[in-house]
Amino acid sequence: MSEPQPADRRHEGRPEQPERPKRPAPLLFEPGASTGDDRDRFFDLESMDDPLQLLDRATELALAFRAAADRATEFQAVAAAQLADPRRFDRLSHGSIAERAGWTEDYAQKMVEYGEDLLKGGGVAP
Repeated sequence: MSEPQPADRRHEGRPEQPERPKRPAPLLFEPGASTGDDRDRFFDLESMDDPLQLLDRATELALAFRAAADRATEFQAVAAAQLADPRRFDRLSHGSIAERAGWTEDYAQKMVEYGEDLLKGGGVAP
């Protein structure tokens, strides 16, 4: 899992967001989907003979997955902060959040703090 962004990277107000690509690499098919043959396929990378094309496509996919993982982590943090909000009657403890997400309690606390910072800055940008 990605670590929450350190507090020293934030400016007052809205946290600085790295520029995201407008569109992720298109996913040609879902990994693990049956293709009719017995070979494992990963976005058709194994069938590319041109190493330049392979490098370009693999790089696109790596960047898209990295961006997706970062974005999912932001949503995890926002959800953790919302669940830990003391104004909620059904508020969860850091320990409960950690157990549900498969984190340590310390990591859950950091994610709650990160989520609170994101919410103060307007949440997760589309």
